[in-house]
Amino acid sequence: MLKICLLSPKGPLYRHRGGIFRKSLRYSPLTLPTLAALIPTDIEHELTLFDEGIEEIPADLDADIIGITVITGTAKRSYEIAAQFRARGITVVLGGPHITLVPDDAKPHADAIVVGYAEDTWPQLLRDFQKGALQPRYTQSPDLSLAGRPRARRDLIQSNRYAKTHVFEATRGCVHRCDFCVVPFAWGRKPYQKPVAEVIDEIRSTGARRAIFVDLNLVADKDYATELFEALIPLKLIWAGLATNLLARDEQLLDLCARSGCKGILVGLESISQQGLKDIHKGFNTPELYAEWIENFHAHGIAVNGTFVFGLDDDTPEVFERTAEFVIDTGIDLPRFAILTPFPGTALYKRLENEGRITTRDWELYDGQHVVFKPAQMSADALQKGNMATWRKVYGYRSIAQRMRHTPVSKLMFLGANMGYRFYANRLDQFYNCDWRLMASPVALRSQESR
Repeated sequence: MLKICLLSPKGPLYRHRGGIFRKSLRYSPLTLPTLAALIPTDIEHELTLFDEGIEEIPADLDADIIGITVITGTAKRSYEIAAQFRARGITVVLGGPHITLVPDDAKPHADAIVVGYAEDTWPQLLRDFQKGALQPRYTQSPDLSLAGRPRARRDLIQSNRYAKTHVFEATRGCVHRCDFCVVPFAWGRKPYQKPVAEVIDEIRSTGARRAIFVDLNLVADKDYATELFEALIPLKLIWAGLATNLLARDEQLLDLCARSGCKGILVGLESISQQGLKDIHKGFNTPELYAEWIENFHAHGIAVNGTFVFGLDDDTPEVFERTAEFVIDTGIDLPRFAILTPFPGTALYKRLENEGRITTRDWELYDGQHVVFKPAQMSADALQKGNMATWRKVYGYRSIAQRMRHTPVSKLMFLGANMGYRFYANRLDQFYNCDWRLMASPVALRSQESR
């Protein structure tokens, strides 16, 4: 009997006292249930799952092989966990975005690494392990398909620990190549799609009335999006997801999206500076049209979760106040702000590294709320404090009230989400309190580079 354990280490939001997001803002991850479903049925096994964001990982965990999914912000914690279990003679496998971006960084910390999506490699790895022939590296097949895959093992999710468990995925990848985004550099720009019929069957099987699509760009392929939205209409589902501004610019597709049950869309607006957007290869965004797009979403009954990043080379200290005022004036329902983060392996990281502007390689700080590079037109401290000030201004009571006038969703839903984010905004300095690590000496930095 093979004892398999799958782990998701706690990320930056949960590094202190169990986390800062209240339960109402959390939804269950898909990675571990998906990996669980991919275990070959002919391998007799016992399986345990641990999401460290909601529970402690037992120090005396009994397993033959442990799989850990890693993003850059959890890499340090993942390596610590791996070292603890490998010291006990347990085989540890690392996979996920960070491993795919910088496999050489992860290799010393694992018995095997998985690069790319694991639909084919994870089952092969388990068979090899059973035969005593584990390979040090498994790489995604170039002809990967998402069709005909087993459904995620949702029965393994502790549903009482998450506000939302009806999380679905129809597509993966994105056709764009934004310099700061990990997706094109980890997995390329090829879109992967599940057959629409399979997506609909999975939703029906759960009995979901409300759902979240975690696809990075649900409308990357207009024909596919059209087919999906049409198929969703009979389900009478209420759902939210992610899309680019293409959706706001296509009246026919937006109308169909609304009729399919969409009530909320996350859109990466990123910046109100056209030059700043061009600098990171996201020039297809047009700030002068943002207000029109937001109004169009609202007119179709869709709330906007607009995201912005600070620290672009075009940003000056005035960007924070200007962005906050824009968000309030246009009535973005649920705005979010992040500090530009050069994730390893991306074009942004390579450029800043070549310019000598990377200031730390402590991966735990690569969480979107710490400054890990030298900004072009302000100090690191100004960027850190400006980001925090923007969060607090936009989620002040007066700002929430002003934005609520525009929202197309129920006032109760709007207030619930905004009060949750207000809780977060007013505690950034308490929970993201690792700033002393940004003072890494040049000697320490060089030693990290040499590894």
